[in-house]
Amino acid sequence: MEEEQDKPPEDPNKMDYELFHFLIKIMRTIFIGFFWMMINVFLGLYLGFAIPEESTPGRMIFFYAWFGVSMIAYLYFVWRLWRKKMSAP
Repeated sequence: MEEEQDKPPEDPNKMDYELFHFLIKIMRTIFIGFFWMMINVFLGLYLGFAIPEESTPGRMIFFYAWFGVSMIAYLYFVWRLWRKKMSAP
């Protein structure tokens, strides 16, 4: 009974540790996804690597190979980030 009396009351405004890590995972997924998209839009549209009228076949092969490899890497990163199951509330 003394142990229960010695515990300070929990702060109702304190965020749960698991919830905080869940929100961090969401932010990392979105940020890296947007960053990946910005790189590919810059290479493909701004520099013209993905536009057949403005690009050479070698540049298009480079761009689409980069796009495929980087997409697989991003999906692997997201899978690794989200594969651990969270405990039930």
